[in-house]
Amino acid sequence: MKFAITGVGGYVARKHLQAIKDLGHEVVAALDPNDSVGILDSYFSECEFFTNYERFDRHLERLAEAGEGIDYLSICSPNWLHDSHCRLALRVGAKAICEKPLVINPANLDLLSGGSPEQINCILQARLHPDIEGLACSVEDEIETDKVREIDLIYYTPRGKWYQRSWKGDEGKSGGIIYNIGIHLLDLLIYCFGECKVIGIGTYSPTTARGVLHFKSANVHWSLSTDPKICIGKTYRQIIEDGVTIADLSTGFEDLHTESYRRILEGNGFTIEDARPAIELAWKIKEAARKL
Repeated sequence: MKFAITGVGGYVARKHLQAIKDLGHEVVAALDPNDSVGILDSYFSECEFFTNYERFDRHLERLAEAGEGIDYLSICSPNWLHDSHCRLALRVGAKAICEKPLVINPANLDLLSGGSPEQINCILQARLHPDIEGLACSVEDEIETDKVREIDLIYYTPRGKWYQRSWKGDEGKSGGIIYNIGIHLLDLLIYCFGECKVIGIGTYSPTTARGVLHFKSANVHWSLSTDPKICIGKTYRQIIEDGVTIADLSTGFEDLHTESYRRILEGNGFTIEDARPAIELAWKIKEAARKL
């Protein structure tokens, strides 16, 4: 199958390139405003490369008109461009594979789902992590007991000064820390513990957010930070119950993009509706934070 990719110069793009290569497919066109994309030589050195969106768009349309169109557009661009690039995929007759968050405003989900929702696949690879699959199964086994767990989620991932000066530090472009860092954590919490019923926010800043989320099957005390002073220069990504780590999110992600792609190509990818609850919860958390 033929793929194109947006945001190929970004960190996460490497995982998409690896997944496509692992599964024996081809990237024929790539887009990034940054031309430092030597990474392509290790994967698909013959693919066409564009720094201009309009030329990339036109190239994909010409391929489609010639009967040589792409099958999938992999979207690794900055968050605020995701829904636009999904629409590009649909316009050129391709399916989309979009990094999280799919959108940073829940209202835009309805615009996408009103088109061809089955054509849009979301990367929610944290659900495939062995620890998370095990946790979800254990909660499912207890569903008849009405047990409510007490959980701590600590996700510290230090970032330097560059981070806040990049698009990731611009809340209008990234959605802020709860979308840029927290969205996959919210998704896995909903996946494991069900609907979130009550939101409590203790701290919310560009670099740190804390609070309590009350789910159907768990009360989760969560803390996110990119501040090196809080992180003490170390990454810490744990889900803890009764002082015991029940999920370690520091490792185990090495092959999950490839597995995500495998499922998508088999027709079993995650949909807009799978992604919706976490996006809506992130929006509600931001709304609650504005009242602090």
